[in-house]
Amino acid sequence: MKYFLFEIHLNTITKMKHAFVFPGQGSQFPGMGKNLYDTNAKAKELFERANEILGFRISDIMFSGTEEDLKQTKVTQPAVFLHAVIGFLCTEHGQPEMVAGHSLGEFSALVANGTLSFEEALKLVAIRANAMQKACELQPSTMAAILGLEDAKVEEICAAVAAETGEVVVAANFNCPGQLVISGSVKGIEVACERMKAAGAKRALVLPVGGAFHSPLMAPAKEELKAAIETATFNTPNCPVYQNVVAKAVTEPAEIKQNLIDQLTGAVRWTQSVQAMVADGATEFTEVGPGKVLQGLVLKIHKEAVVNGIENK
Repeated sequence: MKYFLFEIHLNTITKMKHAFVFPGQGSQFPGMGKNLYDTNAKAKELFERANEILGFRISDIMFSGTEEDLKQTKVTQPAVFLHAVIGFLCTEHGQPEMVAGHSLGEFSALVANGTLSFEEALKLVAIRANAMQKACELQPSTMAAILGLEDAKVEEICAAVAAETGEVVVAANFNCPGQLVISGSVKGIEVACERMKAAGAKRALVLPVGGAFHSPLMAPAKEELKAAIETATFNTPNCPVYQNVVAKAVTEPAEIKQNLIDQLTGAVRWTQSVQAMVADGATEFTEVGPGKVLQGLVLKIHKEAVVNGIENK
């Protein structure tokens, strides 16, 4: 009997896994990465390499720029990526047994698990950011946060508004239960927000973003990113990545590529991704990068999780 109980306990221990998660656009802040640059020789080298790859000194904008400077998509995305990845590469931490990233953060996760090199990932992030910026300029579009409604109800309202008005409006970010973001045309989002409030949403708030990310309106950017991804080198990862659009463990490079392409017009299924990681044994989640948003979301999705962060200044 004692042996049986010990065996169960041992199995429980071996199932416990350490997940690393990486934030996306919106977590940037003025001065991000400066302390790391000033105190870590390897970090300084990586920042300078990034400046060369991008063709402008993004480090100067990160360290000395204003909030407005950092809000430009072509700056924001590589800045958040660099803060997270350089922080991961230059600090002591445990070995990831699974990784995931929120939207843009998926590229950081793919460096952490060895799928992409630092240089290759940064080039793709820069292409993604510029392509998304151009797509935003083609048609007025936006996003809105919906609080206090069930996922299915939000999706139902989005589908009804789209069918009735012909406007684009979709559920874009499943951040945690009761907290979703919808995306689409300006008119579509306005109508949907009114419907959400009428259905009992605590809040339906239009967000100050440049466009309808993770919606069909990003299709032009998707084509540009697809061309770049298909020619990039993707290695076999050293641990699974739980990708936004499928919310499950992925290890095949060809599948990882396709999911990255589909992510631009597909939903960020963060709730479902964290649930899948927990089901596969994740008990500890370490957020790497600016802010603590993902730590909060993980706890709302799975209250028993152990969360912590590597948040370099």
